[in-house]
Amino acid sequence: MRASPVQPPDDSPPLWEQLAAGFVVFMLTGALIAPVIAPDQAETPVLRLIWLPVYAVTAGLLVFRFDKVIRAWPAWLMVGALVALAYVSQYWSIDPEVTDRRVIAMAINSAFAVYLGAVFRGAALPRVLMHTCLVMAVGSLIMVFAYPKVGVHQFDNAGLWRGLWYEKNQMGLVMVVGAVSAAACLAADQIAAHGRKPWAALLTLILTVILVLATQSKTSLLCLMIGVGMVGGWWVLKQGGAAVTIVALWAGVVGIVGGGWAWHVASASILQALGKDPSLTGRTLIWEALMRKVAERPWTGFGFSAFWGVDSVPAREIRIQTQWPVPSAHNGWIDLLVQLGWPGAIAVAALIVIAAVMILARTNGLGAREGYWSIGYLSVFVALSLSESVLLNHASLPWSLMLAILTRAVTFDPAPLRAPLARPAARAYQNRPRIASDYVNGRRPLRF
Repeated sequence: MRASPVQPPDDSPPLWEQLAAGFVVFMLTGALIAPVIAPDQAETPVLRLIWLPVYAVTAGLLVFRFDKVIRAWPAWLMVGALVALAYVSQYWSIDPEVTDRRVIAMAINSAFAVYLGAVFRGAALPRVLMHTCLVMAVGSLIMVFAYPKVGVHQFDNAGLWRGLWYEKNQMGLVMVVGAVSAAACLAADQIAAHGRKPWAALLTLILTVILVLATQSKTSLLCLMIGVGMVGGWWVLKQGGAAVTIVALWAGVVGIVGGGWAWHVASASILQALGKDPSLTGRTLIWEALMRKVAERPWTGFGFSAFWGVDSVPAREIRIQTQWPVPSAHNGWIDLLVQLGWPGAIAVAALIVIAAVMILARTNGLGAREGYWSIGYLSVFVALSLSESVLLNHASLPWSLMLAILTRAVTFDPAPLRAPLARPAARAYQNRPRIASDYVNGRRPLRF
């Protein structure tokens, strides 16, 4: 008879803690509150006050789980170095007040990310993300059909769904997180044979895919395919054995080489087939103009989160050159360069590489327990950073999840204590031991 698989204990935090963490995740997405209070995306004092309860919840969670959070000291050191670099940049920032304020926000949200990675172990993290994204998906559908002025674009991108957010790309990226998390939960439950009902994960996967398609965001669709594909691919490798692994590696190498060759030969045709022009909707013009600004301050940048300020002269020059009210670089790495220069970009790249190497090294352990969520989302994040400004943000779900992955990668659970060996049961009848007192004068007699 085949032995049933060993089921590890469910170490998910209690329900109240999951709800508290889900609330902070909800706020990090910028859902509902910001579009209603500040529909023009302007930073207002009211929005800053709304974040105070979020910071209070974060502080409470950190204190409550101090024993687990402190074990993630390698992550604290790396995150602390980034926060310190951003803080120091206020001395050369073109807007020191904004830099100082947003460094504080980044430090608090980074602390929450470390908490998330240290406390929600195994499949607990993708599960809480899945449930939170399911709530936001249902809320987005309510907004689309009950309050279309909020849930549907009215002017730019008219008719496309944006749900609880400012614009469609934001909803698309949040739904990608939900889809990858749902796929990871399905994979983790299959591997561990927990016997959980898959209906919540299947419902989340279906709704999030529908909402990504409704945005018509090419970036979100590509990220969805990468993230869910990575989770599904690693799960198939786990189930298939050596033969499937060899075939998959061969197909992957051929696909990468073939894709690179096709892009080199016919990049314009590929972009046209995807509905994009060769300038990537004007992105290449922005990148060229920004790289000229990077050349002015290659080692310092213009200060953390200061370049795109309302009164920023360098940003005004970029908008004049491109004839477009550019809100960001639409590239995480270039945006990081104009903020913190090459030291900032190299530091962030080092963190991503460390996380990737550690996650790959722990694929058979941590990866299987979490349904390969970390490697799936990390792939999404790297791809996303090439077209969206998601690196080192002061309040951003993508960056917070990246730090949570780093924390999970460098934090090891303590070795379980081995149970003491049971003493053998006493026998009913035992011979008396032959000790010295049984003999004359207390000694065994000599025999010749």
